[in-house]
Order: sequence, then structure tokens, then C-alpha cells
Amino acid sequence: MLHWYAIEPLDVLLFREAKPFSPGEGSWAKGQFPPLPTTVFQALRSALPKCTTKEERLERDLSFMGPFLLDTDHILWLPTPQDLLAVQKKSASDDNAQDDLNETTSEWERTLRLQPANPQQEEWRHLCFDSEELPPMVAPIEQLKENEFIYRPFSWITACALRKYLQGKNPDDPKDFHPDPWDVQILPHIHMEENTRQVKDAEGYFTEVAIRLRPGWKLVAGISAKLETTEETKTTEETKTTEEIKTTVVRLGGEGHRAIASPLTLPDWELLEPYTKPQGNFAYLLTPGLAEVDDAVYGIYPHCWKDKLAGCVGTRPLFWGGVSTIYRKNQQTPQFSLLPQRAFVAPGTVYLFNKLPERTNLLPQKDTSWQETFTQLNYGNLLWGQRK
Repeated sequence: MLHWYAIEPLDVLLFREAKPFSPGEGSWAKGQFPPLPTTVFQALRSALPKCTTKEERLERDLSFMGPFLLDTDHILWLPTPQDLLAVQKKSASDDNAQDDLNETTSEWERTLRLQPANPQQEEWRHLCFDSEELPPMVAPIEQLKENEFIYRPFSWITACALRKYLQGKNPDDPKDFHPDPWDVQILPHIHMEENTRQVKDAEGYFTEVAIRLRPGWKLVAGISAKLETTEETKTTEETKTTEEIKTTVVRLGGEGHRAIASPLTLPDWELLEPYTKPQGNFAYLLTPGLAEVDDAVYGIYPHCWKDKLAGCVGTRPLFWGGVSTIYRKNQQTPQFSLLPQRAFVAPGTVYLFNKLPERTNLLPQKDTSWQETFTQLNYGNLLWGQRK
């Protein structure tokens, strides 16, 4: 059983787990947001009683889900499925409007889904792609009218609209989508040589990328343990009412920044639980996943899925970690490289199946301690649905 907690940052958040992977990024200290499950899990676990023995510290007996986003009305928000398209009508004054999948909008009439290209169709018969690979995902142009064009919906979707999507229906209310509810702050740091006006040659300058959630927004996550909390009185400014709430303070991110964690019920999560069992003909990636780990190639799907997939659509991977040692196929010795230790498949990735696979999460099958950790923290968790 998961206990859900709203996590409200007290200040900006600093995450440095995503190190620079090219010399040109050498002065930037940045991280992923929303943070990866491990980061938030460690924050919540710090509020549990301390382990006193080595065996207790090594025991992996806690499960975790999240993090996701929560707004002022306690509505659960999740990453928008990558195959959704926003269809907008051209206005009389907008004759030059064109399709643009790199742009998002809230002014749309309906949504459609990307579909695998069919080389037998007139529109795609001249499209060249590797027949040994999955076909590209394309817009269903036969469903578009002459005065319509396509954008992307905003990057976050409500749990209620996501349930509708998993049922095979296309969301039809722009209010069910929201852009990223946070701002990025650039914090330059300069270290001067003592008694001079010169910047230090080594580590004299670097730039930190901080995240500030907008008012009313919080992270939300579930953990299979009750945190130690204290009661405090909270006054609502608008209604001037007071209530007793239970909270605990946890450290989240770097530089000692703190967040307030408070327990809550999350009815929106119950809407999605029926879709955690493999069923239907497509899957939506709820939490960051790992397709392959042996090769220095970042795949979006496991090799064992290839014969069962009709298509998939995702976005760039989430790079995590720092300098790593990798093994190339044609070399027996490890090779030093400025590469991430992990390249996670981003939540919101969608997989279309001709036949359901035996492996029903997006994690490699490895008998290792980190594999057990990723499984316990619900990395690579999929929600399953049926589309026409």
C-alpha cells in the first residue's frame, strides 16, 4: 500500500545529477526536472527512522511511485502522451498557418493520435524508411479537413483525461492540458583569486540551473511507509480559516534546500490503477524506463519487443549520472567516456503492439542490485490501453 505525500519546495530546487556530457557544457551544473524517482525517494526516506545496521541499510523493502505534479485543487497531472496531436482550425486572418509539431497550443478543437505510416497509402507510398525497423509514426492526414492544421497539446495532462485516453477516446478539452508549471533560474557563480580581481583559472566560473515551481504547484509521490510527521496549524489567507495539518521537512536536491512533505489522499490515482495490468494494444510509459544497458546506444524499446511492436513514439532520453566506463562491442577493455551512466526513456512515450509482450515493464532483465532498486521504485512502469 502506498502512502501519498504532497511535496512543496520552500525555495528553488537544485539538481546536479545530470552532469555535462560535452566539453562545451563544462561550466553548467544542471539536473532533470521533474527529478527522477530515486531523488525524491531518497528525500522521503530521510524522514523515516534511521537504519542502525548495515543489513538494514542494504535491505530494499520499500516501494515508491512518482514523482508527478499536483495543482492547488489537488488534481494529479502526468506527462502528456507523445502520440497526441492538437488540431486547430485556420482563422480568416491566419491563412499562413502551418503544421508545427515543435509548437504547443491551448487553442485547439480536437485531438488526434500519431499512427504508423502505411506505405500502401497514397500519401506515404513515396516515403522511404528501413523495412527492418519500425515504421515512422505520422499524422492521420486522412482525418484532417482542408482548413485544419496540427500542433502539440501542452506537456501535462490530468489523470482524468489520461484515463479517457487509455480507454481509446481522444481528449477534447484544452483545460485538461497544462504547460510546464515551473520557471528556470540561471545562477552564475564566480570565484575570484584572493587579493586580485582575476577569476580563478580552475573552477573560477560555473553556472547553476535552478528550478522554481509556480505558486500552488507541488510534487506528489507515494511510498510504502508512513513518514514521521508533526502537526501544525495552517491559516488559509482567502477564507481566514485554520486547520491542523501533518507535515515533515525533507531535504530535496542540493545546497541543503528543503521541502515540506504532507500526507494526502489521491483519488485521481485510483482512476489509473485499473490500467496497470497488461491489456489492450498499446502502452503509455508512466515513469522513466530503461530499454537496454549493455550497449552504448540509447534505445527507446527493448530488442525483445521489436517483433511485437507496430510502432512507438517518444522524445529525447533523460541523461543521468556522470563520467562512466563503457564496453564497446568490438573492444574487451573498458573505455573512459563523458557519457551518462544511464539514459532513461522519458515518461509519456507510447508503444503500439501487434501482440502484447511477455516483458511488461520497461526495465532490462538483469540479476543485479540496481535492477532490484529500479523495480522497487517502479521505474519503467506502464499503463495499458486500447485504441482503434
